[in-house]
This record gives sequence, C-alpha cells and structure tokens, in this order.
Amino acid sequence: MIKYKENPFFLSDQDIEWVERTMQQMSEEEKIGQLFCLHGDSDDFGVLEEIIRKYNPGGMMYRPSESEKIYGIHKFIQDTSAIPMLLAANLESGGDGIGNEGTFYGRQIQVAASNNVDNAYRLGVIAGREGSAVGCNWSFAPVIDIDMNHSNPITNVRTFGSDENRVLAMAEAYMRGCHENDVAVSIKHFPGDGVDDRDQHLVASVNSLSVEEWNDTFGMVYKGMIEGGAKTVMAGHILQPALTRYISPEIKDEDIMPASLSPELLQGILRDKLNFNGMIVTDATSMVGFAAQGRRVDLIPKAIASGCDMILFARNLEEDYEAAISGVKNGIISRERLDEAVARILATKASLKLHTKKETNTLMPPKEGLRILKCEEHKKWAYELSDQSITLVKNKQGLIPLDVQKYKRALVIVLGDLVSASGKPAVSGMFMEELKAAGFEVEKFDEQEHKELFLTAASSEIREKYDVVFYFANIKTASNQTTVRINWKAPMGLDAPWFVNEVPTVFISIANPYHLQDVPMIKTYINAYTANEFNPKVLVEKIIGKSPFKGINPIDPYCGYWDAR
Repeated sequence: MIKYKENPFFLSDQDIEWVERTMQQMSEEEKIGQLFCLHGDSDDFGVLEEIIRKYNPGGMMYRPSESEKIYGIHKFIQDTSAIPMLLAANLESGGDGIGNEGTFYGRQIQVAASNNVDNAYRLGVIAGREGSAVGCNWSFAPVIDIDMNHSNPITNVRTFGSDENRVLAMAEAYMRGCHENDVAVSIKHFPGDGVDDRDQHLVASVNSLSVEEWNDTFGMVYKGMIEGGAKTVMAGHILQPALTRYISPEIKDEDIMPASLSPELLQGILRDKLNFNGMIVTDATSMVGFAAQGRRVDLIPKAIASGCDMILFARNLEEDYEAAISGVKNGIISRERLDEAVARILATKASLKLHTKKETNTLMPPKEGLRILKCEEHKKWAYELSDQSITLVKNKQGLIPLDVQKYKRALVIVLGDLVSASGKPAVSGMFMEELKAAGFEVEKFDEQEHKELFLTAASSEIREKYDVVFYFANIKTASNQTTVRINWKAPMGLDAPWFVNEVPTVFISIANPYHLQDVPMIKTYINAYTANEFNPKVLVEKIIGKSPFKGINPIDPYCGYWDAR
C-alpha cells in the first residue's frame, strides 16, 4: 500500500492526481517501459528518439562526459519523453560523476577521515548543484555500506568507513545536501556490502552477519536513512541468509536469493520491518551476481515480482522488455504489482516536481548554470577537505615534518597512477611538482635506469645518492577486479622497499587506505584517500610541516596485522 502523502513522497492532492491520471492514461506496455532505467549508450538523437518512443523508459543513466554534451543529451531526452525521466548518475565523489568538468571533491572515505559532518553535507551540495546543472535529478549515492573487510574490492574508498554511527551521520548530511538541490538519493547497496571479500559484479556476494549484528549495524543505518527521507533504495546482488531465514525459516539454501531477487529481503525486511515507502531499484542487472541466478527471461520479471520497482540497465533491451511483458501476461508479475511499481516510480518523479517542471518547460536548468561545475567555492571546499582529512597513519621515525634541507635529494617511486577506467587522470606529476616547489631535488624511479642500483649495487650507494625516498601509490580498487594489491616489479620485487633501514622512506597512498598489509615495514605512512587535483598540494604542505595533519583513521589501516602497526 503506497502512502503518497507520507515519507518520502509527501505529495499534494494535485501531485497524487497527476500520478493517478498518468497511470490511467498508460497502456500496459507503457507501464512496463517505466520499469526500466536504461544505460545511456548513445549520443545519436535518432537512436534515442526511437528508444524513447518504442519503450517509454522511466529513467536513464549516462556515464561522465563533457558537461555540455551530457546537458544536450539530457535536454533531448526530457523534451522527447512524454513522461519526465529520472536521470541518474553516480555522484559519489562530487559533480565529476556526470560532467568531466565537475568537482572531484573526494571519495566518501576521505570525507569520513575529516571526521566533520559538514564536509559530507558539502559533498551532497556539490553533487546536487553540479548534477542538476547538467540535468540529473537522481544520485546513485550515498554508499551506506560499512567497511568491515579490508579485502572487499568494492567498498574501500567508497564508504564512510567502518563506524556505523559515522556512516549514518555523514550519509544523512549528504542526503540533505542533495535534497536541497532537487536531486533524489538512492542509498546502496541493500542489504549491505563490505562484509565479504567478493565483487557482486562478478558473483553474488554474501552479508553473513547474524540478525542481531545486522540490526545493530546496517539495519540501524538503513532505518535512519529511511526515516530521514531517502526516496529510493538500490537492492544489491548480495545475499543475507540470516535475514532471509528470519522471514522464511523453512527456506532451502538453494532458494536463498540476493536482495534484488528476494521477496524476504525486499518485502519482509525493507518494506515491513524498515517501513520503506519509497521506490526500490535493482543494482545493474548486467552484473554476474544477478545474471547467474537463472535464465534471464525469468529473472527480469522475478525481480519486479519480488519487490523491486525498477530494473537498472538491460542486457538486451528488446529481450528484457519482452521478458517483462511475458511476466505480466503469465502472471509472474501480477497487474497489481505492476501498478504498484509504476505508481512508486511516478510518485518519486512527482516528489521531485518533475511533472510540474515538464509543464513549465523547466526540467532542464538554463545552460549558463554549467558555470557552477568546479566553481571557486567548490574548489575552496575541496582544499579544506584535503586539509582536514589527510592522515598521518605512522610516524615511527619522527620523520614528519620533513626538513627539506636535511632530506633534499628525493627519489619518488610511483605505483599505479594510470588513467583509470573512469577517466581520472594521473596525479603523481602534480605531487612531484609540489615537491620541487617546496625545495626538493626530485628524481623519478625508472625501472631500467635504477635496476642496477636496486638489485646489485652496495646498499651504501642508495644512502649516498638519496636523502629520502617517497612512494606515491595510486592503486585504486574498481569493479570487476577481484583483488587489487601492490604488485612489485620483477625480478625480486625490484621496486619493493628493501631499503627502509638504509634511507628514510615515506609511503603515501592516494587511492586505497589498506596498503600497510603489503608494506608493514614502512615506518612513515600517509593516507590521502582520493587521487584528485587538490590533495597533492596539501600533502606536500603537511609533509614539510607547513600545516599539521588533522585526519583520523575511519577504518583500520593496519588491516588487522600486528606487524603493520
């Protein structure tokens, strides 16, 4: 039973009348089209028009691109669609989640390291302002997973850390910032990622907590966010056996499904126990964690029948659309369930006033609004976040602050720092330029040039040549990579820190807070959390003592290893 006038919709009588009138005017096929949020794969307006006219999708999500290009695509979509669309983006780190020119403010873990809820609010404001400037009205954020396992390849820098109270406080602040800028949030990934060490893109993962443990952690966070007004929840391809058996005690192991296909989790827990009245969207159904659960023609209608209101992405649009149609015709999706799902989708749109904006031709803001992307205020906030969050994890030698004159000759060993799959540029060059500006003589490690020195030369030679060695690690975890660790060069770990007792060594991680598991011998270690343009400058200022380190550890950077401490 949908409660239109209650949290999170709060619809007026006029809003409700639009939802109900729109429902009455739609054919069954048009209703089924609303169930899909498609991946934006084309910038060809002819192709887009054909998709919109034929399938009537409820939403779309594009990956980051040039802001003017995305703006133009979003405008065409809204102008072409009879029913205004939900236009989504992964705005987890700022406006860069949709516009390349947007502010890469900081990963959620960096915000957590500042221990300042105001920075989480600023992240939400930047995501909302910059996202809405290019036409987005739906943020697939915040991530409210809890970082319980340092080996998890997905959570890592994307969470607000391992303390559930901090996760909730910061997620609420992010949500407030988005909502104030007319962008809905989708809290994810229900029932909670970060417990095991697998990637739901590649296999359905498992949240193995007991009912009591889940209630005290993930359940508490979801309850708080739902009561706080989260409009949508993203159901992950994540199993929760204890909760499933709590609802269905006699269920067989083989019948326990990930949340995106689980009536126990979606209806028994999310709807009934947590009183969620908003819209549920699946995580991407192209993921193996979803697709490997059965035949695709059965899975698409099963997700809706189980309690999801919207399907995220199609593997083959025609096939998935026909599967949903067949699901209604053969009764897997009852017509009551179809109407309920569509009503929640429309109510979400109405809660954002998309219908009235459509009538007044204000769905898209003026193009001049793109100037807010990476505006001076947002850059100022990003530098302030850097100042408050960069964390001196270990300083066992008392090396920090570093005396430039005493440690002038610096070797920098760069690990990773390639252009990422999401298009983030390398930043080690910025770091080295800042070192030079601070007065260091900087040399970059080169595999061929330094091979003899690192393999066969007397250990005294490295002492004679360098006063300090900096490791600059930009090794980012990402989806579809089961394990991301430091992989040293051959032979014999050529660039590994065998020399830590020969030359003072500083290890800086700018993209992954868990490297101490691989370099426990390092005595001076810094976490900066985000490979953006703001951190390198602030990093060097802190290294030389121009400003103090203020960040806290939002997770266990020692990964539970005794020797890493």
